[in-house]
Amino acid sequence: MGIRHGFHRILLALFLGASLWAQLPLERMSPIHRAEVEALTKSPDFTFQTQTEPMPVTLALMDELFDRPRLAGAMWRVCDFSPRLFAEELPKGGIIISDVKGLSGTLTLVHRQFGLRVYLIDGLVQRGRMGNPFDVRAKMVVTYRYWDSKEGFRTHLQTWTCLDSAMLSLISRPFRGYVRRRQQEFIEYINHNIAQGGVFAQRNPMDFRDPLRREGDPVAIRQFEEVFGRKNGNGTSAHR
Repeated sequence: MGIRHGFHRILLALFLGASLWAQLPLERMSPIHRAEVEALTKSPDFTFQTQTEPMPVTLALMDELFDRPRLAGAMWRVCDFSPRLFAEELPKGGIIISDVKGLSGTLTLVHRQFGLRVYLIDGLVQRGRMGNPFDVRAKMVVTYRYWDSKEGFRTHLQTWTCLDSAMLSLISRPFRGYVRRRQQEFIEYINHNIAQGGVFAQRNPMDFRDPLRREGDPVAIRQFEEVFGRKNGNGTSAHR
């Protein structure tokens, strides 16, 4: 039974990975983005999938936060999640995320529809930031699927990662397994905290207002009021 169960799990993982690749909306991307996504997903150095347990937060609220990464980053810091991440919005859907201590990434939104976002990411982990003996650069494709279920808000995230040429050299090969494990751990952690932060925001959104004002980012403050300043007929936040 154990061998059979393990074999079935392997088949399921292979099928899921293949079906997700097939569902990439390549035809809806610009030619430049489509070519890069195809190249990265067809020959990655490693792939990874993770999902969150159901969370008591609405898809509508999470979608508004995804559209406002500057606000989402500020709320992440209010939640005191580690590392302290900062987000800077770029024109045409780009985002720079950094902890200002050697961990950074430029995210380009190459496709968006309700419940699905696809990003191209150029990531950098500077030497020593996560125990790495040299700078690690990588390009990634990330599909982020999210939906409402009977149990709550759910997500599924898949990544395809291509390491830079330095990481592919013979001398660094033993370190590649470590890079893969750390990336997987970090992505799982980030994915969980994104959803958890949404739960906190929906439960008590006004708990974020004063800390955001003290931090003083006018963009994050404006975005907070856009999302949570609206009131319904009962005088409470529209997302409660």
